[in-house]
Amino acid sequence: MGNIFTAHITGNLVLLSAALVRGGPLRWAQALAVPVFILALTALWLIAWSSKLHGQRLARLLLWVQLLLLVAVFLLSVVTKPSTSPHGLMAGIAVMIAVSAMACQYALFRLAIPESVSTAVMTGNLTNTVLSLMDGLWPARRLMTVDPGRLKRSLYLLFGFLAGCLVAAAAVSTLNDWAWSLPAVLAGLAVALR
Repeated sequence: MGNIFTAHITGNLVLLSAALVRGGPLRWAQALAVPVFILALTALWLIAWSSKLHGQRLARLLLWVQLLLLVAVFLLSVVTKPSTSPHGLMAGIAVMIAVSAMACQYALFRLAIPESVSTAVMTGNLTNTVLSLMDGLWPARRLMTVDPGRLKRSLYLLFGFLAGCLVAAAAVSTLNDWAWSLPAVLAGLAVALR
């Protein structure tokens, strides 16, 4: 919506920097995406700190927060149809809530499950996959620290991410604003299974 990445703050930083350097039009939602992400992380840290929860119990709390944010995006999208005006106010509000939900996911991994591998660094995951594969093909001349599970973990992340991209693209193409039901349902499943 409105050329804003709800899932990757790196892309928003690049777009924001490019707009500032070239002097082009800077949309309000593009300008707010990074500060909203920072504010959301701050709020999530405060929630985690005040809850005094750790590990799985904190993960469950943060999953609930993410679920509520994603349900809010879904309901706002279905009711206001922001895709009809991707640079409008309702699209911007939906994007800010989605950015906050993504901040919740990142906070969850860093605060509650710090040993988990990040899904946000797909360039690094693809690099790990290819280099681990090359080391596996020539074990006598390994160039990386031996980690027999690295290739398997990297492949799971890579294929999972690509499958998620395909599912999301198909959902947006067929469901339009209702596509936000998919992350809300998946977040609900995560809460239920946690």
